[in-house]
Amino acid sequence: MKITGIFLMIAGLGLTIFTAFSYFTREKVVEIGALEITRNQPHYLNWSPFIGIAVMVVGAFLVLQARKK
Repeated sequence: MKITGIFLMIAGLGLTIFTAFSYFTREKVVEIGALEITRNQPHYLNWSPFIGIAVMVVGAFLVLQARKK
């Protein structure tokens, strides 16, 4: 339980610091016989820093509960 809480606190800190994630997918634009033209399509994933804070609070709660026992 304590290890899970520590992991959640570190993950929450990461979510608070990095509030966006982007990745690219390859998309076919034109395909004529052997000729193929592709482009990289960007995708963005954004979240609120409050989600990271909430995850850190849950992790701290788990660490404190494990400490009491």
